[in-house]
Amino acid sequence: MSPDVLVRTAVLDEPEHGLTDDVLSATDVMLWWGHGYHGDVRDDIAAKVQQRVLEGMGLIVLHSAHHAKPFKRLMGTTCNLKWRESGDKEILWVTKPQHPITAGIEDHFTLDHEEMYGEYFDVPEPMETLLISSFTGGEVFRSGMTWTRGAGKIFYFRPGHETFPTYHNANVLRIIGNAVRWCAPAAGGVVPPGCPNPPVGWV
Repeated sequence: MSPDVLVRTAVLDEPEHGLTDDVLSATDVMLWWGHGYHGDVRDDIAAKVQQRVLEGMGLIVLHSAHHAKPFKRLMGTTCNLKWRESGDKEILWVTKPQHPITAGIEDHFTLDHEEMYGEYFDVPEPMETLLISSFTGGEVFRSGMTWTRGAGKIFYFRPGHETFPTYHNANVLRIIGNAVRWCAPAAGGVVPPGCPNPPVGWV
């Protein structure tokens, strides 16, 4: 991502899903991607992630992580939506070009093949809607939204179906990188051992 960002991966089958107290306390920004195993995430771990967001950790929720337990706890809603796995062309339209998360993005960009997500998306009214998607079938979707919960910032970003090369798209990667910096606590977090420079985001 960048020399000023230290990245660590945690996966479901690790002890405590890789999200031990030490890891969580050293995390400035967490990116959460999940697909079919949301129910396997331990409730106590989801509660700890929720608490860290309230304390100031940033959270970036990607694609089907709209059903992740920590996100649903923070939203307080079902987070349900309409979807169709069809390889639609998706056009993402920037609605707030002045926002730090959309910095460097033109007024729109296209993903040739993506899973369709459509409204109604059952989440609370966002602080800001930064991106709206349109799909081949005519559906639209709020694809980039922000909230704050406690001292923490949250960004939901829709693209990222596992059967398409979405995360190789330069615009998608730029938005995620921008979001890491936007979500990072202003004062920074604990610098993990061995990190040569204080990271902007501990992902």
